Amino acid sequence: MPRLPAPDYPADVRARLEADAKEVIARYPDSRSALLPLLHLVQSEEGYVTRTGMRFCAEVLDLTTAEVTAVATFYTMYRRKPSGDYQVGVCTNTLCAVMGGDAIFEALQEHLGVGNGGTTEDGKVTLEHIECNAACDFAPVVMVNWEFFDNQTPQSAKRLVDDLRAGVQAEPTRGAPLCTFKETARILAGFPDERPGAVEATGGAGPASLVGLRLAKGEAPPARVVHPRTGGPEGAQPHDPSPSEHLSSHDAPQRTSASDPSHPAGPVGEGREEGE
Repeated sequence: MPRLPAPDYPADVRARLEADAKEVIARYPDSRSALLPLLHLVQSEEGYVTRTGMRFCAEVLDLTTAEVTAVATFYTMYRRKPSGDYQVGVCTNTLCAVMGGDAIFEALQEHLGVGNGGTTEDGKVTLEHIECNAACDFAPVVMVNWEFFDNQTPQSAKRLVDDLRAGVQAEPTRGAPLCTFKETARILAGFPDERPGAVEATGGAGPASLVGLRLAKGEAPPARVVHPRTGGPEGAQPHDPSPSEHLSSHDAPQRTSASDPSHPAGPVGEGREEGE
């Protein structure tokens, strides 16, 4: 049997969302262009994009529900089912994966007892593997509600989700303080983040990305010699960063990624000579 039409929002909720939607639509010369932020807006109401939310977007933008559904199902930032207060995304793209992202994702699945896209029974954490976070300097990277937690290990990632479930404030490596997924969705809809200090909080790219940017601009970077993790010339000192430098895992003075110590692709294994 065909599904019944989606129910409407309660009158007070619809009135509030209509006022917000009017503000969003006014930013665009063509109202249709407001669909993406409006989907974030309805997601901020219930934590995911419901059939009611898609009906609302269609009505205020004079679109069909099919047109709205096509967009809502295309972009992965829109949830299609109830989710946790904190969306924990583990990057499993190539660099993060080989640096330990796969190990982190497997450890969190076992630790939380959920699979990809699953939510813990307390409704606190939704776990998923995600595509590149554009933070390869700090691989492996975990994001919580799109805020960065860099250079993670299975152990640090498990501590992170335990803190989130216990209500302990987790501090991102860089960027704004954490807020709930619903609050994040409203910010993504284009409404100001009114939390004290949130706008001022920031975080930039890592040293490797900035060197690449300078090279792209035709600038000559200063010479820098980085010895292999297995050691350099006799008497050479390891890289000593300044206090303000945020090292990436590629600069870490260790034999292999701390996030995946059992990975066989270390620089030089025990009992082997360089070049073997």
